[in-house]
Formats: sequence, structure tokens, C-alpha cells
Amino acid sequence: MTVVFTCLDADTLGGTQQVTHTLAQGLARRGHEVHVIGLQPAASPFRYVRHPRYQRHVIGRRAAEGPLARRLSDRRLKELLRRIGPGYAVLTSPSVVARLSGLLPEGFRPIGQYHSSYDHARGCWHLASIRRHYAGLDQALFLSDDDARLFSEHALLPNAYTLPNPLAVWPEEMSDLASPRVLGVGRLEGVKRFDRLISAFARAKLPRPWELHLIGDGGERERLRAHAERDGVADRVVFRGLVPAALMPAEYLAASVLALTSEHEGLPIVLLEAAARGVPAVAFDVSGGVRSAGPVLVPPGDVDAFAAELARLAGDEEERRRLGADARARAEAFRLDHVLDRWESLFAHIER
Repeated sequence: MTVVFTCLDADTLGGTQQVTHTLAQGLARRGHEVHVIGLQPAASPFRYVRHPRYQRHVIGRRAAEGPLARRLSDRRLKELLRRIGPGYAVLTSPSVVARLSGLLPEGFRPIGQYHSSYDHARGCWHLASIRRHYAGLDQALFLSDDDARLFSEHALLPNAYTLPNPLAVWPEEMSDLASPRVLGVGRLEGVKRFDRLISAFARAKLPRPWELHLIGDGGERERLRAHAERDGVADRVVFRGLVPAALMPAEYLAASVLALTSEHEGLPIVLLEAAARGVPAVAFDVSGGVRSAGPVLVPPGDVDAFAAELARLAGDEEERRRLGADARARAEAFRLDHVLDRWESLFAHIER
């Protein structure tokens, strides 16, 4: 079958893009014709798959488009889809669903994804857009049963369905959980709230040689350095910058606790990647997707409670091992082959 994933921007470093390329490569390996379309180019492209078996396309320009440029981009998109189609059009965000409304050629079956939570959608324009556009799709996909139920009830979606994010690989090696290291992974931007993680690490008063390692880059890096200085832990917060995807397994293996302090999340791949290597996690309880990955949950924004859990896990290696084994067992459900089976079952269901 033919499957087309369309993103606003398919090649930026981000969770939606990582999941899209993982699914595209997995389905292509199963013999399907797969395309990934970016409606605009990435400012700093990131290569997710070294040898893609799917085809990649970029439609528009990065600069703000006027009405004429938008019409030309829409025309190029429709022509591309006619050459590719018919098939399944997987639209990866509310903005993409709205953009492609009325543009899909006959024969395409539209499937809308949402990569964040119901609570996040409710707090911004996403919920209104989902109510307006997703009910008319063949399927509306959400990351957890909790979120699918909430969208079904509050956005009146008769087609809500759960399909989680997949793990690209299943590792055989697990962390020994002996390294005195707390790990944070993500863009150094406001929504990830690494300031809260730094404060929690400081308040946990972990004994030396425990350190907090932050992997990622972004506009908040210098402010976060200053925050660590004010909290008195500048010498124990290590800003690692961007780490190539091929080297990330070693980072998880060198960690004893993963920490996630985001303002909002859907189903973070970093939780799954850590869990698959037996690394326990502490996370703010911000979505059904986060809950489904099985971290130690803390009320959203409660830095003191987060600090208490960091201190508890840092001080109890046996508890880390117990929680890490539970996390790895739970992560089995997110193995790529299991998730691809569910995608193929979804396609068969739509055909019926």
C-alpha cells in the first residue's frame, strides 16, 4: 500500500519528526511505498535515518509565504499527491490537517495524528482545530487511551483511536544503574522547563559525585547556566550540547535516573528509550502518554516533590533496579514491530 506522512516541517530536531521518520522507515521495510512530505524546509535539518527506504519531499520555502506563494505551494503539493496516490495520507498535526483540508486528491484516506495531550490542546488553539477538522477524517490518532477518550468525549470525535509512538530499536544492553548521574534530554527551550529540573536537582541535595547531565541545545542554554549558578550547582550541572543519535545509547547506559520536567508532553521518546535500557524515570504527570511509559509521577510543577523523588532514587540502588526492570517490561509494548502491526491493522480496519 501507499502511505504518505505530511509534516509542517519534516526535518527539524523534534519528537514528531523522529516518530514520522521511524514509522516511515519501518513501513517501507515491510514493503509499503512510503513518502515523507515537509510543507516547508527545516532551518537546521536533522538526519534521522541514514539510509531511508522511503522518499522525501519538501514543498515550500522557509520564508513567510504570501497568497501567491501559498497557492503555488498548494498546487505543487496536489500535483505530487496525484503522482503518488491513491493511498493513506497521515497528517501529523492540526496545522497540517487544516492546511490539507480540500487539497487531498480523490482516493486518499486521511488520518490525523495529534502528538501532544488533551490538556495541552485544551489550553491553546489545537482543541478548536481538532473539533473542526478531525471528525471528518477516516481516523483520528492519539498517543494514549486516556487522551483518545478525552478527545472522543470533549471534541465529539467518533473516530478517536490510540496508536503510541514507537521505539526505533530494541536494545539488549541495560544500564547497571551504578553511575551517579541524572539525565535530562531535550531542546533547551522554555517548554521543557529545565530550570525546574536544575532547581529540583539542587534541592535534592544529592551527595557528590552525583551530577545532572543535560543533552540538547537551544535558546535557553545561557539562562539555564545562570540558573544553575544561582542554585549553587553550576559545577555539577553538565551541559553536553547536541549528541548524535548514534551515540545516545551510551548516554542512557551511563545514567541511573532520567528526569522529565516538561510543561507539556505527548508520549516522549526519551522516556521509552530510557525505559528500554532499564533506566527509571521521574516525570511530571502531564499526559496519558507520560503515564503509559511508567515513570515515577509527580504533580505538574511541584519542584519539591520532584526533588524528593530524585533523592529517593539516588539513595536506593535496589529501588532503581526494581523500577528500571518494570520500565523495561512496560516498554515492550512500544517496540517498533508491535506498533507497525497496529498501523497495518488500522489500515485494514479503514479498508473494511
